[in-house]
Parts: sequence; structure tokens; C-alpha cells
Amino acid sequence: MLAVLVLAAALWWGGRWAGVSRGPRLAVLGVLLMAVLLAQVVLPAGHPLREATGGGIAGWLMLLGLAAIVVAYRWGLGLLKARAQGAEPPEPVAQGPFTETELERYARHIVLRELGGPGQRKLKDAKVLVIGAGGLGSPALLYLGAAGVGTLGIIDGDRVDNANLQRQVIHMDDAIQQPKVFSAEETLNAQNPRTHVRPYHRDLTEDIAAELFAEYDLILDGTDNFETRYLANRTAVALGKPLISGALSQWEGQVSVFDPARGGPCYQCIFPQAPAPGLAPSCAVAGVLGPLPGVVGSMMAVEAVKVITGAGAALRGEMLIYDALWGETRKITLKKRPDCPVCGLESHAPEA
Repeated sequence: MLAVLVLAAALWWGGRWAGVSRGPRLAVLGVLLMAVLLAQVVLPAGHPLREATGGGIAGWLMLLGLAAIVVAYRWGLGLLKARAQGAEPPEPVAQGPFTETELERYARHIVLRELGGPGQRKLKDAKVLVIGAGGLGSPALLYLGAAGVGTLGIIDGDRVDNANLQRQVIHMDDAIQQPKVFSAEETLNAQNPRTHVRPYHRDLTEDIAAELFAEYDLILDGTDNFETRYLANRTAVALGKPLISGALSQWEGQVSVFDPARGGPCYQCIFPQAPAPGLAPSCAVAGVLGPLPGVVGSMMAVEAVKVITGAGAALRGEMLIYDALWGETRKITLKKRPDCPVCGLESHAPEA
């Protein structure tokens, strides 16, 4: 038996010295082992060749079993090592609330004097609800997710349509007929998996608005109908939540922050009544420039960052109007109406 083991070692190491690869050397050792086992089974007891190769099969079976255990152990160890190497190592937690990856990702925010680490922390802790995952909601969601907002809620009852893709950049071609909130969720998760996305595939209605808004710090309204706008405004005012509103028409867009809890007017102060049918046609009827929602939606995201962090001066009591056709912007002052049925003094006066 010893002679066979010496021969096997000579074949293995001699082949390695000669430059033979591992596979052929294993094959040679396999042939040698099969020949020895065959000799133990076929040749009669006492045969010189059988005696020279161990004198019985029991020892070889024990050796073979031991080798199988070693091979299985090494195989399992290699598998665990491969999994460990293939998985991302846990990120070391940096000083403060951010991981190393987050510090690198948001470095351009953190070096801004007006934001810094405290401002970025406020963004991480913030919960923002976006009404509508369409033209305005798409860029607003993308930039808020990229900025590191911790929780983004999206409520929209529509599905992605081919005609949406000209301007609703959060949706891809293969998402056609998919609910917009789930399409947006997929894109946001791919963009920044550290942002928690909450999709609500339904329209905003009176029976759910108050409970839903109460879960968020800030509301962004990117809808295209006055009924939802008035509902969002009433609910936000009742709960003291800031409401960032954007609107589009053909080549022009506008954005404002409605925050009566901090002294500003509400949406209904500026638009007491919905316009008569036909006076404010939808984008499907009047048309809209494709990049325009990107400009206005990005402005909404900027205002959201400012409101969350307290940086600069948000558009409270002001409306920013952008004319894409002539490349002009202007701001107008918005006044609170004492007789506003939503936020005015009369709406809060005690009954006689």
C-alpha cells in the first residue's frame, strides 16, 4: 500500500514539475486508484500483486472515504468563501448618522454652507408625499430621491401610456400599461436604494387624504386637475403641512409654496374658484413642451429641499413663473385673503 502511495505522490508532484495541469494529474491518480481497487476485487487472496497493493480492499475504502471527507470540506469552504467575496461587505458606519457610501454620494450637498451635514440629515429624516407621478412628479421624485430624502410617498391611480413618455422621464418604454407608482418605484429603487418608496396606486380622495397626509412632512402637488388641487390644499392647511404646487401649460410653468401655518397664503387664496370648462385646457388638449415639466418639477424639488432644510428663502407668498418660449422668468407676490374659506380668518372664526 505504501508503494502505491509513493507512486501516486511521484505522479502528482512529477506532473506538476513537468507543467501538467491539475485536471490530467487527477485523472492519472483516478486511473491508478481504479486499477488498485480492481486488483483487490479480481485477484485471489495471497496474489503477489494484491499483497503489494495493500492485501485487501478495506484499507483503500477507508482511505477513499477520508479523501471524500476532505474534498467535501474543501468544496464547502470554497463555496462559503466565494459567497463572502461575492457579497458586498457591510459598510463601516462613519462618525454621525451616515455611512461612508452616503457621505461620498452626498458630498456635494455637505460642502454647501447652507446645507452641510445637518441639512443632509434633515433630508434623510424627511418624509415627502408626491401627488402624481406624471410630468411634474417625475423630475421632482428623481431629484428628491437622488438628494437623499429618506421616505418618498407616491399616489397616482393612472397607468403609463405611450403618450406620457415624451415628458414623464421616470417611466421607461417597457413600463407601458404598468401602474405609474410601481414604475416610478422601480426607477427610484434603482437610482437610490437608500430611499424608502411608498407607492399608492389610487387617486387621492376625501376619505383617505387626511390620514395619508398626516404621515408626511411635506406635500408636492403635481396633478393636472383642480378638484385634486383643492382637496390637497384643504387637507394640507388643516394639518399645517407645507404644500408645494406646480402647474404647466404649453410653454409656461409656475411653482409656489403654500404654507398658511407660517404666514403665507394657501392655494385657494390665489385661485378662489376653478376656471370655467375650456379656459384651462389639459396638456392633452393644449399640448406641452417635453422638457418644460423637467424644469418646473426640478424647481419643485429645489423648493422641497429648501423647506426641509431651512436653506435660503422658499417661495412662500410668491409664485415663480417660467416662460420657456422666450427664456424669461418672473416672480409675483401672493397675498393671503382674509375671506378665504380654507385658511382665512372667517374660516377659523368661532360660531356665534
